[in-house]
Amino acid sequence: MKNSNQETLDSTRPQFTRDDSSGTGIQAFRQMVLLHYKHYGRDMPWRNTTDPYQILVSEIMLQQTQVERVTAKFSEFIRVFPDFSTLAIAPLADILAVWQGMGYNRRAIALQKCAARVTAEYGGVLPADVDILATFPGIGKATASSIAAFAFNMPVVFIETNIRRVFIHFFFAENETVNDSDILPLAGKSLYHENPRIWYWALMDLGSALKKTVPNPNRRSVHYSRQSPFDGSDRKIRGSIIRIILDKKEVEEEELLFILNEDPTRVKKIISALVSEGFISRNGNHFSVVREG
Repeated sequence: MKNSNQETLDSTRPQFTRDDSSGTGIQAFRQMVLLHYKHYGRDMPWRNTTDPYQILVSEIMLQQTQVERVTAKFSEFIRVFPDFSTLAIAPLADILAVWQGMGYNRRAIALQKCAARVTAEYGGVLPADVDILATFPGIGKATASSIAAFAFNMPVVFIETNIRRVFIHFFFAENETVNDSDILPLAGKSLYHENPRIWYWALMDLGSALKKTVPNPNRRSVHYSRQSPFDGSDRKIRGSIIRIILDKKEVEEEELLFILNEDPTRVKKIISALVSEGFISRNGNHFSVVREG
């Protein structure tokens, strides 16, 4: 293994074209991706298991959250909520307490709803069906496909941020804009059917490495959007409200407004949304986190 930071094995330059769909071209691309993984594949806790529950948890955690933050939280979450049945009946306040630091708290609610549905409708066994998984709360077609690949090693075809980056960089070097509909045929042709799980790990790791070594190819994707700044955002205020109430167990509206020191009208609107979404409950002018599982 190389000791340098040359994470792409001297392969960062684009070397394929859209028309490179011959067996030889695709095979060369596949070998390059797998070779990079052999030398530079990342070790993550959810890659050391095929437990569908743990993989579902990791995939929902990884939505819009950096790998480093998920790595720090994943093992704790699994320790406290080790399976679908435990998570399904846990008080929401307990789930949110463990979830703190992850952001996008609605994912925690979606995760518990998934656990409840698996327990109630599927006998505690996650269905190995992309179409069914895509109907679960917080899970779209791409996440359902990634769960199917990692939990069940199914040869599904999907695109996510790192995968998109790889294909745009290596196959669309001359294109100013790229649509996912252009990428999908290549993703299907290059799929490593012998081990889809390894293939997608390899693609994602190469995409992550490219992010550090070349200008972001995803900026040329028609699906690209820059995440809005966190500081001063409604999302930050939402997280602060949840954190304050978890810490104090119950808090008056006036005290909450004082601690946050933000526009009261804006904060009250966010509080109302959190109540309607089931995160917190109101008793007069007092707020607490919903305790029911």
